Amino acid sequence: MSTKRRRDEISAILKEQIRGFSQDLAMDEVGVVVEVGDGIARVFGLQNALSSEILGFPNDVFGMVLNLEEDSVGVALFGASELIQEGDEVTRTGRILETVVGEDLLGRIVDPLGRPKDGRGPIASDERRKADVKAPGVIMRQPVNVPLQTGLKSIDAMTPIGRGQRELIIGDRRTGKTAIVIDTIINQKGKGVVCVYVAIAQKASTTARVVETLKQHGALDYTIIVVAEADEPAPMQYIAPYAGCAMAEFFTYQGRDAFIVYDDLSKHAVSYREMALLLRRSPGREAYPGDIFYTHSRLLERAVRLSDEHGGGSLTAFPIIETKANDISAYIPTNVISITDGQIYLEPDLFNQGFRPAINVGKSVSRVGGAAQIKAMNQVAGQLRLELSQYRELEAFAEFSADLDDESKAQLARGDRLMEVLKQDQYRPMPVEEQVAVLYVAVENHLASIELSEIRRFEDEWLRYLRSENAGILDAIRTEGKLTDAIRAQFETAIAQFKERFGG
Repeated sequence: MSTKRRRDEISAILKEQIRGFSQDLAMDEVGVVVEVGDGIARVFGLQNALSSEILGFPNDVFGMVLNLEEDSVGVALFGASELIQEGDEVTRTGRILETVVGEDLLGRIVDPLGRPKDGRGPIASDERRKADVKAPGVIMRQPVNVPLQTGLKSIDAMTPIGRGQRELIIGDRRTGKTAIVIDTIINQKGKGVVCVYVAIAQKASTTARVVETLKQHGALDYTIIVVAEADEPAPMQYIAPYAGCAMAEFFTYQGRDAFIVYDDLSKHAVSYREMALLLRRSPGREAYPGDIFYTHSRLLERAVRLSDEHGGGSLTAFPIIETKANDISAYIPTNVISITDGQIYLEPDLFNQGFRPAINVGKSVSRVGGAAQIKAMNQVAGQLRLELSQYRELEAFAEFSADLDDESKAQLARGDRLMEVLKQDQYRPMPVEEQVAVLYVAVENHLASIELSEIRRFEDEWLRYLRSENAGILDAIRTEGKLTDAIRAQFETAIAQFKERFGG
């Protein structure tokens, strides 16, 4: 009897365990490296891999899927290809390319994956965002009409920038392209704009100089530096601008204003061309792949000023393009010019003549125009543009004419003074009310009696005089936002008093 009871008990226990048995099967898709070299791996056996998915390789190396072929995938490696061998196993992560984002990145130097490069320890943020996302549609946007002040007279007056705009900085090597964007970042101090500087295939010494400059001017605290150095694999250089954009978008979609610099997209295009050729994609013009236009357009279209329903944040982009031999009609420059909302063209001849910033105001344009200017700046800038265009025409004519009448000579002298006023020292961005004060003196012809060599000294002392004895005028421009009759009358009185005491 006891034996039967025991058998029943054992049977009941077994039946209970069978009923409660569950088997959790985890299936991992594993591929095999069939070819590797030059930062590219070809992997067999990952039929379900996604485009831009991150794959795991041995030795903690990761890669991104770029080519989806019938029996294999082409993968761009984010580490040294020497660490990978044929026959190595490759696993899927199921994650599309993403990077670390968040407040903790401010003031830090990171690589495109959000890993620190400044030796200040790990980044606490565990929030991530996809690096390459679809740009906001028309419904999510609103018109660009809020100024983003660069602090540079020649830009804020002649080619104004609005929050949410894409403005190209273009010019030959060593013409001051990076200097303009650094001045713009410095000028955002205290204005609530988060800045992101993306260095693509730049020398480490160049990036270090940028970081030190921002630190000296107290601008690093609200800036993220994303670095993919010249000696890093091409895939890291390729994803750098997308990752930097994702870091900036974190703030944009919180309703804040962000500003991003891509320095520069010429090198980005070269890195993409290198990857595409290694992946055996069909080359097109200048050996660039056929989708090089799309590569840049899907990046720059992410610059946006969101509608109020979507938070009202903005992302302003300054892509940089380096030309060769002053050729702005080359393939990549014309591509990016067609995508952006205008360009600031830096001319080597002006730079060599000592005109800094070396902006050619004739070839530079902002398609946003006066909509992104305060009324006071618009009032003085309209007259400035007209007079400079007349000056350029007359200057070209004067080269072929020995004799000029007195009126033409006076107009040339006036144009020379206007050009002199547009000069500005590096790392000295100027508040917009002070810019208006200087340009007002120029366009109202109060500089006619001042020697050309004395213009810079006149400007410095005039601003010093306003700050110390007529600060009310600057305050009025800042609060009113326009030149009223009362402010004009105060200007005229102040100018007359200052010119009496100005020597030289």
